Amino acid sequence: MFIEGRGDSVSMSLHLPLNELELAFGHDVTQNPEQTNTAWGPALREYLAKHIHPVSASGEPWGVRVTDMTVGSAEQTQSGRFQEVTAVVTLLPPPGADPRKFTLNYDVIMHQVVTHKALVSLRSDWGTGRTEPARVGVIAVDTGTATIDPLVIDLGTDSWWTGFSKMVSLGMQHIREGFDHLLFLIAMLLPATLRARGREWGAFGGTHYSFVRLVSIVSAFTLGHSATLLAGALHWVRLPQQPVEVLIAFSILVTAIHAIRPIFPGREAQIAAGFGLVHGLAFATVVADLNLTAGRLAVSILGFNLGIELMQLFVIALIIPWLILLSVTPAHRWVRLGGAALSAVAAVGWIVNRVSGESNIIERWMISCSRMAPLGILPLALVTIPAWFLTTSGTRALHTDNLP
Repeated sequence: MFIEGRGDSVSMSLHLPLNELELAFGHDVTQNPEQTNTAWGPALREYLAKHIHPVSASGEPWGVRVTDMTVGSAEQTQSGRFQEVTAVVTLLPPPGADPRKFTLNYDVIMHQVVTHKALVSLRSDWGTGRTEPARVGVIAVDTGTATIDPLVIDLGTDSWWTGFSKMVSLGMQHIREGFDHLLFLIAMLLPATLRARGREWGAFGGTHYSFVRLVSIVSAFTLGHSATLLAGALHWVRLPQQPVEVLIAFSILVTAIHAIRPIFPGREAQIAAGFGLVHGLAFATVVADLNLTAGRLAVSILGFNLGIELMQLFVIALIIPWLILLSVTPAHRWVRLGGAALSAVAAVGWIVNRVSGESNIIERWMISCSRMAPLGILPLALVTIPAWFLTTSGTRALHTDNLP
């Protein structure tokens, strides 16, 4: 059993094995499991409501509403595969009662099957910043007294600020651990300081030119992923996760090729915005899966997106100064080509992994590299500093913005 705080209510997700449920429910639900919801839905909802009795600290009963039921298969190490009913139950506190503290009287199945136990876990709780499951307790029959003790549940203090700050932190964490998102952005920025000369990358375009291009690319990517983050989190747009992840890897491959030879010169901002739409769909799943109420969802979208932007800006602020300095040296060509080649290899490995579902040596190598990503600025600085001082025209080129 999983419980979740929803601000003014509590949601419970029950996972009930059909073979044990049949013994307690008194109806044959294992013969045709796929028909259970249709044939016994109303009676089963009534049964569940009769055996779930939350009460407030003062003893006032809460409302119980079974909002959804599905039948499917599950698997455990000891018992193997089995059929189960998954029921979503909403617990509604009486007026004036604290929705964060209550006593749960629960005897579903175990009132007839004394060996049955309900493991109660807190799935997530936005108001306390908890996003990972945590065990709350166990409800079971005391074989010595043949009684079932109620479980006292205290979800803690609910805070909008805690929820918001946690979403900011989650956004930052998603980018920090989402090496593919960062690699796409870095691959886009590698040639951003250069002017295209036909089908080749030319010389450094100057500080003003570089700054405008860098800002336009980053801003376009931000607008793109912000749009689909909002649409996805609100369930306006929802795509299967696999094709989205494949498209993200494909976006890295395309930008890596562009960093080697310009294939869409002058249109980097539009491409960044387009691929940003794809990346935003991946971001949206984090927020959408929290199943928040409207107000908390709005705050979460804002906080999560802010966290993404803060981490992106932090990484970009570290990279751009070195990239501009490096652009006036011959070493930039080799850094650009090397970085683009590595990005392309990583993209191919991710595409193969995400299409086939099978791990490969490149994908495993990228997981290892992602752990060292915070140190990535160090080799860039170690290459840039000597290259800059060895380039006699460096200072003059850095202040030249009048190239055709």
